Amino acid sequence: MPTQQQSPLYSEYRRRFSFSDMYRSLLHMPSAIGNLKKNRKSQALDSKFIERIMLAVTEVNGCAICSYAHTRMALREGLTEEEIADLLNGDTQTISPYEAKAIAFAQHYADTRGYPDKEAIESLSAFYGPIKTASIIGAIQVIMVGNMYGIPYSAFVSRLRGKPYKNSSFGYEISMLAFGLISMPVAFIHGLVRATFEHRR
Repeated sequence: MPTQQQSPLYSEYRRRFSFSDMYRSLLHMPSAIGNLKKNRKSQALDSKFIERIMLAVTEVNGCAICSYAHTRMALREGLTEEEIADLLNGDTQTISPYEAKAIAFAQHYADTRGYPDKEAIESLSAFYGPIKTASIIGAIQVIMVGNMYGIPYSAFVSRLRGKPYKNSSFGYEISMLAFGLISMPVAFIHGLVRATFEHRR
């Protein structure tokens, strides 16, 4: 299992994203970051719950660097190695019944590339209420962006180590990394404007 010194090894992409996937996810960042900041103040969800959500999303997307980083964070937050290993293997049997619905939704969100069913969102909100739901979705949206950038970065690092991913290319890795950096400020402003207009409706 991954530890503080070791991250999962991949030889190919589990999930490969496009430029449009990344830009659309970046649009959510202003509101997602805002919701997580509110959560830190209110402690609607504790930090362990947030880390479990992020590990669940990372497992679906298969991001080596994010698995490594969030394993370290989860260990610092007090999650056991068994809990972390189970989440990174897609096993939710050790998750409490209260958190299971959010973890399942996080997996669904990642599996649909950010297009969750309307019914799934409504069910989540009915169970947790609007404030906790906003925090759950915010955590998912933040780690989705991290995964979308981390996956090509992981592939690029693996290439530098002489083990390129089977279904990747140098051009794809570099272009995704460059696109993420260039589009981030534009998408952030676009997301702020969009969130402002949606809030006024």
